[in-house]
Amino acid sequence: MRKVGRASGTADRSGAAGQRWAARLALLVAAGAIALLLTAAGVKSIALLLVGLAGVGATAAALWWALSRRGLIRALAAVLALLTPAAVLLAYSTVGMLWPVLSALALWAVAALIGRAALAADADRPRTEHRPAPKAEAPFLIMNPRSGGGKVGRFDLVAKARERGAEVAVLDPAHHQDVGELARRAVAEGADLLGVAGGDGTQALVAGVAAERGLPFVVISAGTRNHFAMDLGLDREDPSACLDALTDGVELRIDLGLIGERVFVNTASFGAYAMVVQSPAYRDDKVRTILRELPDLLTRDVGPRLTVRAGHVSIDAPQGVLISNNPYQLGDAAGLGRRLRLDSGALGVLGVSVDNAAQAAGLLRGQQARGLTELAATEVVIDADAPDIPVGVDGEALLLPTPVVCRILPGALRVRVPRERPGVPGSRPPVDWRALRRLAFTGSRTSRGHDRPDWRT
Repeated sequence: MRKVGRASGTADRSGAAGQRWAARLALLVAAGAIALLLTAAGVKSIALLLVGLAGVGATAAALWWALSRRGLIRALAAVLALLTPAAVLLAYSTVGMLWPVLSALALWAVAALIGRAALAADADRPRTEHRPAPKAEAPFLIMNPRSGGGKVGRFDLVAKARERGAEVAVLDPAHHQDVGELARRAVAEGADLLGVAGGDGTQALVAGVAAERGLPFVVISAGTRNHFAMDLGLDREDPSACLDALTDGVELRIDLGLIGERVFVNTASFGAYAMVVQSPAYRDDKVRTILRELPDLLTRDVGPRLTVRAGHVSIDAPQGVLISNNPYQLGDAAGLGRRLRLDSGALGVLGVSVDNAAQAAGLLRGQQARGLTELAATEVVIDADAPDIPVGVDGEALLLPTPVVCRILPGALRVRVPRERPGVPGSRPPVDWRALRRLAFTGSRTSRGHDRPDWRT
């Protein structure tokens, strides 16, 4: 036992040393980028930086005009958004600084990648506890043959599920069926496990029945995007691998979101996006429908005026609000759409308020932007100056009476997953240069030894 403990301690020290050296390398490469620019341009480097920042701001403003205007102004704004980056690069080339600037940017990108890796290795990775799960005696699965462009048929999911002892109900694309009622009927007839091969909206409806009856639930990644399956760590390339949960699975306890009386597994969206997806033309021509509807929605000429209350925080008249079952990762563009965990016991809340091009450019600041509100709460109330409002719930377009109340149901769902699965894609924290400096020279990311956000308001 002493040898094991000694080896473990040595490995921990070696890993910590590797993280410190990675942080030091990131700082060194970043310093090299700055030194290269200063050596090549001297004091002109400040002017080059200002030109670059102005170009980025102008491009963001032009994109805002292109989305919020119609006709000639939209066309001119689109041209400006395309030409501005080219004009900046031409200006750099004219003064002979194009390659030094591009090289410095490349070095800075490498430093950021190394820094992310160092901070990710140092970060605590939350893990949802699992427990052994006995084999279900009467599993019942609902499969949508149209989901994901026909994945049910392409991966022969019906036959493979029946080989594992499951009863399978295949939905008829030509006739609407109440999947919730189908699941309840199966439970009444003795089903001891429910599962779905389909989109996240169908998953949510059956997950609500499973939670209500206290039964385990199986997710089969046969949808298009499979956000829920991704955050459960399931195989999204081969949905048939999810069927292993029926014979060799483990059980997780995760949260569910509740909007009114309806369960959601991913998100409930309000505002501009929710109104666009209400359009009958959206399914057949998404881009044209968005471009046609957005100007009036972004300038608040149409649509209800929303008010959001989450704990002690209020958001007045946002153009868009996203309520999620557990907070999404926002610090890294590659991590958008991922949740670090599904059992934190809190809803994620993201509100966007943009009134002009300057505020649109300000969104480039990310989480520090004035027009962006990010928080978490156990209950969120969305009210409006209208008796009912459009809502997108896990991709389904609904119309709900106001006020709309969203709550979290901690640990409400028993999810059965395969013992062996790919896992959630690695999360990458935002590059915090102060944290990197502390890690490089003191071995700690924070001066207090921890830096955990309080997700509850």
